[in-house]
Amino acid sequence: MIQSLRGTKDIFGQEMVYWHHLEGIAKNILQRANYQEIRTPILEATELFARGIGETTDIVNKEMYTFLSKGEESITLRPEGTAGVVRAYIQNKLYGGVERLWYMGQMFRYERPQKGRQRQFHQLGVEVLGSSDPRADAEVVTIAYEILQALGLKNLVVSLNSVGDSTDRGQYRQALVDYFTPYRTDLDPDSQNRLDRNPLRILDSKDPKTQEICQAAPSILDYLQLESRKRFDRVQAHLRDLRVEFTIDPRLVRGLDYYTHTAFEIQSKDLGAQSAVCGGGRYDKLVEELGGTDTPAVGWAMGLERLVLLLESLATLAPNPIDFYIVSRGEKAEAYALIVSQKLRGANLRIEMDLTGAKFDKQLKRAAQSGAKGALILGDSEAETQTLQVKWLAESRQETTTIEELIRSLPR
Repeated sequence: MIQSLRGTKDIFGQEMVYWHHLEGIAKNILQRANYQEIRTPILEATELFARGIGETTDIVNKEMYTFLSKGEESITLRPEGTAGVVRAYIQNKLYGGVERLWYMGQMFRYERPQKGRQRQFHQLGVEVLGSSDPRADAEVVTIAYEILQALGLKNLVVSLNSVGDSTDRGQYRQALVDYFTPYRTDLDPDSQNRLDRNPLRILDSKDPKTQEICQAAPSILDYLQLESRKRFDRVQAHLRDLRVEFTIDPRLVRGLDYYTHTAFEIQSKDLGAQSAVCGGGRYDKLVEELGGTDTPAVGWAMGLERLVLLLESLATLAPNPIDFYIVSRGEKAEAYALIVSQKLRGANLRIEMDLTGAKFDKQLKRAAQSGAKGALILGDSEAETQTLQVKWLAESRQETTTIEELIRSLPR
């Protein structure tokens, strides 16, 4: 038997109810903030991610699904959404103002599957391109927080940091090299490689011994110049005005090379060790790095699988109820059932039509199991008179009516 690939999964049944609920809430909040949806290809040139995400990141070095096309082009299944949105922004010349964009779709990373983390996974993300105003940073953090709150999540923690500009990070980079060099042999192999290439990424290490060494490492906040510090203070002030509670985490550098100034994560204490449900920040140099004009930008992404796990643990959603289950037997009745089904769906009712042709008692048993409010029983005589036998399942009451009378009798 052919099975799904490791790190992928089928989504159906009650789980799909949670996905639709999550997507509906997110779209509603984003539309109210006048963010416009953008859909970019799943396939992109490998160079886009190598240049955009950073060649020293784990994503580019270890996790990308990359292959050669028949035309000998190096192509990659997108591992994240921001680089593709920026490529679309440049290619379609969306310059000239502030673009507020959102996306939702599948991403791919070759990593060890675990709870809430798949090799094919889904992200919701927003990008604000064309504004350097600290209010844009506060706006995107607040929108993410509002989406999570609207989903009913309560144990949320917003972690905030500034990684400064290139000058700040240059000085901080040297301070980290000076600090970590005496510990080189004690660091995990990945961190030893990062020491020479990108020492900030050592702070992202999940190795317990490296994490212990990082505890006493210099803080980026001590290396921010006056303008960077003022900017970070304004972001914090805006979030306080918006009543978004946060904590400062000077170790938070995010996993991608393109971040500048604001970096943030939102965690849920209900998820255990893998607690991050949203992460993002400012990336003022990425558009220029990918061939566009100098364009400030800020955004975030949420992993939807983890959110669905949280929603399922809360168990707040019931299956979508069926209004009527249609039972029919006989050639004329079965043809009539199609007409009845169409008309009732046109009245915004949720209908399931039995297609088995089994005896009435078996179909009625399935009707009771469906959770429907009522069963519509159709025989050839009902087809000839254009009537319905309605059996109200909770009351064990049965009556004869017409399609029009049934629709009129239902509460609006």
